[in-house]
Amino acid sequence: MRAFLISDNIDTLTGFNLSGINGVVLHNPKQIMDKLDELQKNPEISIIIITELAAEKVQDKVTEIKISKKLPLIVEVPDRHGSRKDRNYILKYIEQSIGLKIKAGDDYDRRG
Repeated sequence: MRAFLISDNIDTLTGFNLSGINGVVLHNPKQIMDKLDELQKNPEISIIIITELAAEKVQDKVTEIKISKKLPLIVEVPDRHGSRKDRNYILKYIEQSIGLKIKAGDDYDRRG
């Protein structure tokens, strides 16, 4: 079992290649979608790593893979420019997923 990277830039791909992870650079949503479909059918691939910008272009497909609870696992990573997500991304994700509102650490009232 191995990982595969779908990147939107060559610098991120080069970094992952240096760590032994193969991948491709794709910009077109159809190409990204086709590659995701191909990787899902490959029993050798256990983790799909995708840069946040590439994932945004096919967010519905990425979400579908994430909630399928089947391999491959899909992981979004920032590219060389840093994360594109809001700093409270995880809290918002939990709220959207299960309807539970959690206050961020900055919002916590420590007086009580």
